[in-house]
Amino acid sequence: MTTILSIQSHVAYGHVGNSASVFPMQRLGVEVWPVHTVNFSNHTGYGAWRGPLMDPADVADVITGIGEREAFAEVDAVLSGYQGGEGIGATILEAVAAVKAANPEAIYACDPVMGNAKSGCFVHESIPVLLREQVVPQADLITPNQFELGFLTGTEPETLKETLASVDAARAMGPSTILVTSVLRPDRPEGTIEMLACHEDEAWIVRTPHLPLKANGSGDVTAALFTSHWLRSRDLQQALGATVSAVFDLLQLTLDSGRRELQLVQAQEAYAHPRMQFEVTRVR
Repeated sequence: MTTILSIQSHVAYGHVGNSASVFPMQRLGVEVWPVHTVNFSNHTGYGAWRGPLMDPADVADVITGIGEREAFAEVDAVLSGYQGGEGIGATILEAVAAVKAANPEAIYACDPVMGNAKSGCFVHESIPVLLREQVVPQADLITPNQFELGFLTGTEPETLKETLASVDAARAMGPSTILVTSVLRPDRPEGTIEMLACHEDEAWIVRTPHLPLKANGSGDVTAALFTSHWLRSRDLQQALGATVSAVFDLLQLTLDSGRRELQLVQAQEAYAHPRMQFEVTRVR
């Protein structure tokens, strides 16, 4: 059975971080061990929240306890998302090193959360430097959006050719597998958005309608599903197609509901049985 150690934030109300990632992976049949970096009432997009930011030492203590069960050898991947501070970043990298020492085949999947094309960079100024110089070089798989890919590599990708060149620059930093979300090519049909997956010299792209929806946590679900599918199949086309299909149906269901939070549980059949309704095209 595929096993993932997921080190992310947690909220009681709504779905971001582990609260968005764990259930879809479990619905796929993945064993997930969640370690929380925050324990908030809700995500910070509401402007007000309650609950503690976990001290990195406490997070490390939980991970150490898992190691004391001699369980690291069972882990196929360490998954991380938003990193609120440098201390958490160091703790995650220590966990990755410990897991890989026990299981050299394990991978580190990192969602390098920094911002987006509309909002710009919304994390503390130290985080992009931490991600670029310390975290991404240790990752095997990263899932940036197109804006974050440019930020990581010091480029401004717009066209497909430019985005693939930026992917190559990111691969030169360390990761062998890259999923680029929210690809907005200037020559794409109006009202569409794309996702691009690359592994070594192979690359595939898929286009979907661009839904008029800003859904916190959708990137966390995307990273979790793609990591799970990639681990299980090692088939880039299949992993991309299944991920895009499930995430689109989740977003469509959320849009139709009229609610702000992801309809994560209601969309569970989309994770377990993706419709594969979009064409996945090889571009390299």
